[in-house]
Amino acid sequence: MTRQEIHDQRLIREAQRTAMQAHTRRHFLKESAMGLGALAIGSLLGGCGSSSGKYNPVVFDPARPLLPKSPPFSGRAKSVIFLHMAGAPSQLELFDYKPELMKMDGLDCPPSLLAGKQFAFIRGIPKMLGPQANFSQHGESGSWISDHLPHFSSIADEVTFLKAVTTDQFNHAPAQLLVHTGSPRLGRPSLGSWVTYGLGTENQNLPGFVVLSSGGTLPDAGKSVWGSGFLPSVYQGVQCRSEGDPVLFINDPRGMSRNLRKASIDAINKANQQEYEEYQDPEILSRISQYEMAYRMQITAPEVMNIDNEPEYVHEMYGTKPGKASFANNVLLARRLVEKGVRFVQLFDWGWDAHGDHESNALNVGMINKYRSVDKAMTALILDLKQRGMLEETLVVWAGEFGRTPMMENRNGAQNPYKGRDHHTEAFTIWMAGGGIKKGYSYGETDEIGYSAVSGKTEVFDVQATILHQLGFDHEQFTYPFQGRPFRLTDVAGKVIDAIIA
Repeated sequence: MTRQEIHDQRLIREAQRTAMQAHTRRHFLKESAMGLGALAIGSLLGGCGSSSGKYNPVVFDPARPLLPKSPPFSGRAKSVIFLHMAGAPSQLELFDYKPELMKMDGLDCPPSLLAGKQFAFIRGIPKMLGPQANFSQHGESGSWISDHLPHFSSIADEVTFLKAVTTDQFNHAPAQLLVHTGSPRLGRPSLGSWVTYGLGTENQNLPGFVVLSSGGTLPDAGKSVWGSGFLPSVYQGVQCRSEGDPVLFINDPRGMSRNLRKASIDAINKANQQEYEEYQDPEILSRISQYEMAYRMQITAPEVMNIDNEPEYVHEMYGTKPGKASFANNVLLARRLVEKGVRFVQLFDWGWDAHGDHESNALNVGMINKYRSVDKAMTALILDLKQRGMLEETLVVWAGEFGRTPMMENRNGAQNPYKGRDHHTEAFTIWMAGGGIKKGYSYGETDEIGYSAVSGKTEVFDVQATILHQLGFDHEQFTYPFQGRPFRLTDVAGKVIDAIIA
């Protein structure tokens, strides 16, 4: 036996011993904690942790939780790419053209717009603020798009705009949670988790739900916006990176061979299997599945996440720079992941909070750079999916968590040094493309200054219901039993926006 083989055998024995010790500790803790009291609680909750409730249309196999499943009815989309501009972009500088607002620029805000309203920072009487952009019509649809998005203007006839979306949350973290989990409070599963729970994934060597973040920091709501909540933990989003290793600790440490890694996982999962046979907790089988996927990902993920081998014309198309962390790189990765069978890719780009209290977030200075940083890549995504024949089966969603006010922010009653807008709940714009959504269409309208919805008012729950519908689910029937009742993504609200479906 060689020195390396002796070394490997010793490490295998250590891994087995560690796994059995962990099993022994778990056995002791469970025996101590899960007595008659736990049985009583379980009977009161009616087995709410089980996935076999009568309200649940999804057949959940805890041993193979990510196997591809068919939705209840035929959906137009098979996967979703959700582009979230964290911080909430201003619809009045991008998509919602309001020439009347320009006429009011610099005037005192009418009292009727302030009475009984709640804002994050506005105090006293702010000044009205005209659009900090020039608008023109594009495509056969005649969509009004600002000059800040010259590339995106070329695909106006590929997208549907929702221009009267509303929310009831005016702070970032709860508003982001509402968009992605259907609740402004912690603890609910994210949209991506619901989708992978319902559909599984077409590639068993990759997660069904992948998260990519750019802009230098995470969204305000943190990792909860891609958490699995009360769904099995295997359905939470897996955060990957466009710089360095795609997943932290994906490479084996020095001295750990591929065979040794497999032997270690086998030893751990043997202990997990023994625990499952004793307690019949399906979460243990999910844990086994996650260990095995992590092992497979060591081979698959680095290859899929490496954009170096894309042709030069693709890099030019997206504006990507391999090896750098950027929105453009993440968008190209999203296309590659969906192409390889990943079900839901969620992108967060931080830095859209246009208050105007600093040059970097001023609508007429720093935010112009922000618009340019996403314009080319998000346009390329639609064109690239289309040329590959993937757009009709891939639903692309672009959104913030709320809108911006037509008046200038005056933090603490004093005008900010730069031009900016406060958070606004009563109107913002979302656009969608592909996945059976109409092309070159606009739904909903705001008043002449972009303050409130006057037609086609849409709630966040309606957007969620429509996404699920395009994937083949009835959002009212797609539930999971928890705490004694069936929960759903849209809670007790939401309706499918039939007008935007092709």
